[in-house]
Amino acid sequence: MAQPEIDPITTLGEVDPKKVGKDEFVALFEAAAEIASSGAPVDLSALRPDQFARLISRASDKQLEAVVARPELRERILDEVFRRMGEHYKSEKANSTEAVVRWRIGSDEDLLRYECVLADGKCTVSKDSQHEPTVTITTPPAEFLKLASGNASAPMLFMKGKLKVAGDLGFAAGLAKLFQIPKA
Repeated sequence: MAQPEIDPITTLGEVDPKKVGKDEFVALFEAAAEIASSGAPVDLSALRPDQFARLISRASDKQLEAVVARPELRERILDEVFRRMGEHYKSEKANSTEAVVRWRIGSDEDLLRYECVLADGKCTVSKDSQHEPTVTITTPPAEFLKLASGNASAPMLFMKGKLKVAGDLGFAAGLAKLFQIPKA
């Protein structure tokens, strides 16, 4: 008798990180990434924002650090978060906002860069730095995941030295209001 096929994205969306160890948590992300890289029609985009927020909120710092310590997982997860930014941009709140947000995720020796252009009621994301930034935000990957999932506040991360801001601080202070942050 054939074993039923297990969908790692469904499993990932339903798992309670508090009930699995660090290695099992990483293994779930690895399985999802492996299937996605094989060209199968399963990838992290199947994970609903509320499921992602719940995963991050219930994961320990050690679990998050273990996932983002794997370059291929870190990049795949961050790519998915940034891909969704356009979908979660609140154009009705943006009014006539015209700005460029440059994100620097990681450390100098292992840095991922993203650029969000906010213009014409849209948020367009690129990995190429093509414009002069209004603000540049630098943060470690695990802290960014907490911020993007509503499990950390930018002011608190800033005060702890986990988030650095260069450029228009006033604009940066209101940036979160321009996005629908998922709730766990």
